[in-house]
Amino acid sequence: MAATAADLVADATARIRNLTPAQVEAHLLARDAILLDVREPDELAEHGRVADAVHVPRGQLEFAADPTSPLHHPALDPAWRTIVYCWLGSRSALSVLALESLGYRDVAHLDGGLRAWAAAGLPVVGLAGWHLDAAAGTTARGRSAGEGW
Repeated sequence: MAATAADLVADATARIRNLTPAQVEAHLLARDAILLDVREPDELAEHGRVADAVHVPRGQLEFAADPTSPLHHPALDPAWRTIVYCWLGSRSALSVLALESLGYRDVAHLDGGLRAWAAAGLPVVGLAGWHLDAAAGTTARGRSAGEGW
């Protein structure tokens, strides 16, 4: 039987380093990690982002992370500690495996994604008029914050 997307995410999550929002915040305060946001551009406008995060959509990650690629993002380096996040943690878990395949040695992801970060009361910037009510799990327009990836 073929694996499902949920199977792939569960397998990835079991094999990678999963960090809590507090652990990610500690790395950011220590300035010892690059924070990588792999969501789509429209998600940044809808849900905001963590300040100073590098944005590379998941579909472009392997090209942006590969130092030999003409599309390499200069903020990404296999030698640096990299923490990946998305909205709920599924895409970021898969992204960690991709980065490890490209030779990144110190990679983890924000377990629960930006939704967990906001629910922990940590700052989200760039909401462009949106408000995330983490307790209610909704955005200002009433869409369930659990919808999506």
